[in-house]
Parts: sequence; structure tokens; C-alpha cells
Amino acid sequence: MRELETSARALRAAGDADFPADAFHAAAAHLRAVSEFVNEQAERLEQKILEAGGIAPERLRRPGGERAR
Repeated sequence: MRELETSARALRAAGDADFPADAFHAAAAHLRAVSEFVNEQAERLEQKILEAGGIAPERLRRPGGERAR
């Protein structure tokens, strides 16, 4: 999402008065929804793969010491 904010700053700087803020915010909301969906599906598939391999997902630790769900 950092890239989206960088793009917004560049677009605002290039055409400050006519920057389509409403359209930008709508597009950003859609991109956040897509990102959340992709992350949820990645987690779901990871759990299926671990279970198929006989590994309980709760036994794994994620970076930062957090346990997998």
C-alpha cells in the first residue's frame, strides 16, 4: 500500500487542483479489499498444506515469534 500512497503524492504534485481524490480513495479501498482477500486465502492454503503434510499450524512460529493460527 506504500506504493499507492507514493503514487497519490506524485499525482497530487503534478495536478494539485484537479486530483481525483474521491476516485483515488475508492480505488484504494478496493485495493485494500483485494489485499485482505489474498492474505486470507494465502493463510487458508498454508493451513491446508501444513495439515496435508501432518504439521499442525499452531506448532509453527512466524517471524517475530508469533505463532501461526
